[in-house]
Amino acid sequence: MPSSLFDQHRERLEQAVAACRARRHWSPFPEVPSGRIYGETAAEEGRRAFEARLDKPFELDQPSSGERLGSERSPYGFPLGISYPAPDIPAMLRSAKGAMGAWREAGIEGRVGVCMEILQRLNRRSFELAHAVMHTTGQGFMMAFQAGGPHAQDRGLEAVALAYEAMTRIPPRVVWEKPVGKGRTARLEKLYSVVPRGLALVIGCSTFPTWNSYPGLFASLACGNPVIVKPHPRAVLPLAITVETMREVLREQGFSADLVQLAVDSAGAPITTALATRPEIRLIDYTGSGAFGDWLEAHARQAQLFTEKAGVNPVIIDSTDDFAGMTRNLAFSLCLYSGQMCTTPQNLFVPAGGIATDEGRKSFDEVAQGILGAIDGLLSEAERAAEVLGCIQNPDTLERIDRVAAAAGDAVLRASTPLAHPRFEKACLRSPLVVHAESGEEDLYMREWFGPISFLIEADSTLDAIERAARGARERGAITAAVYSTDGEVLAATAAAMLEAGVALSENLTGGIYVNQSAAFSDFHVSGANPAGNATLTDDAFVAPRFRFVQRRRPLAG
Repeated sequence: MPSSLFDQHRERLEQAVAACRARRHWSPFPEVPSGRIYGETAAEEGRRAFEARLDKPFELDQPSSGERLGSERSPYGFPLGISYPAPDIPAMLRSAKGAMGAWREAGIEGRVGVCMEILQRLNRRSFELAHAVMHTTGQGFMMAFQAGGPHAQDRGLEAVALAYEAMTRIPPRVVWEKPVGKGRTARLEKLYSVVPRGLALVIGCSTFPTWNSYPGLFASLACGNPVIVKPHPRAVLPLAITVETMREVLREQGFSADLVQLAVDSAGAPITTALATRPEIRLIDYTGSGAFGDWLEAHARQAQLFTEKAGVNPVIIDSTDDFAGMTRNLAFSLCLYSGQMCTTPQNLFVPAGGIATDEGRKSFDEVAQGILGAIDGLLSEAERAAEVLGCIQNPDTLERIDRVAAAAGDAVLRASTPLAHPRFEKACLRSPLVVHAESGEEDLYMREWFGPISFLIEADSTLDAIERAARGARERGAITAAVYSTDGEVLAATAAAMLEAGVALSENLTGGIYVNQSAAFSDFHVSGANPAGNATLTDDAFVAPRFRFVQRRRPLAG
């Protein structure tokens, strides 16, 4: 049964393990939403499946209080009208704990086989998931398909592969022999069992509900831990579909579906603090604001906590041999999903004296105009602008835009303006806000402003830019950093500073790869080495704390 699933998926698992070791490009889940790949009717079936969810109860046969919750609204301008079963937390925890023994006894291959089958089933539902992600997060369809579907599935598989490697590193049985005297040998049989830590809690975010949740969700489940999935109230549907799929596969394979349960709450009556501090919860995966991440670190002491919080991501612009390519690349990074990504650059440092380029020396103002012109060019075509920008997901982001613009006053280089969507009349689209800042205005730019908000900072020099960028990462956290320079010494100095600050650095990106992007099986997402988070997607430290080896030993005759 489950072992046959392992055999069925063994080749893909071995490829995933090899990809994690080699760090080369590999993905088993195609990122192109093509009918030739997914089937000619897949796109239409996915759209219909999403639309069939609207204005209906989403049924999950799990412990429930009997009430219904749900207030999701598409950033494209309409309510989803979906209600979900309100959780009965004590009953859910009891049920999950009761299911744990059989899941542990399924063994490593049994659990991993089930996880592999779940990922394959989720991939088949990528179009449905794409619409669910699009209409809860505000991402454009292509991004929602890729990040919400195949790329999230890649990250889930990456976690399963690393968990499998960690759990199988120790043999399950050995015969231990030790000479203890003349002609005598002590012989012991030693058995090593993988023991899960306990119940796991995954706290989903509102902008990337699947991409950020799948690594912890699948790592915990593969290691034997039941999982409670607590979605953000604004983005429930993608994780509800995920939990529905997981429960379906678990039940088919003879396990309790309550190994994975959905705990929905509302903005007016949140349950996360109470749930995260329950003594039964032993593992927590969290993506979200730094403030709540700090609260979890201070209060959820009974659990092993994995966090991705907030960061102030810098770009250092020293010089370039492709000015047009640099400005286009930066413009796309600033516009993509309206800056609602934890990897979006915020602080762009440019020396006050300007930079050397292939087009001659450019002053600070000319660098600024180059970037602003590239943004305008990218957004000049309505269909493309809508797909790149997506929608503003949270009204709080609009408030932040207005607050920064008001504080900046005449220093605003590019105002954030509403844009019309070619298909959704009520969609909330906003172009990026770009503000000029002096290097000494750290009270303004040395904090995270989540959304389409960035600062062009007039640094005293390139060395000043490197120092301020690295200090911001050390003190406030950063997930990504970028540098543009034709000077080897500048590149080396930036690399050393960012290495010490624990930030992933990209150098001289001018083509179709952007600092915002993170590829499974190759890129580590968040280093865990600065305040932006304490965990990495995905490394051994992310999976190994989810289980322990417990041994037995007994004498053998002879």
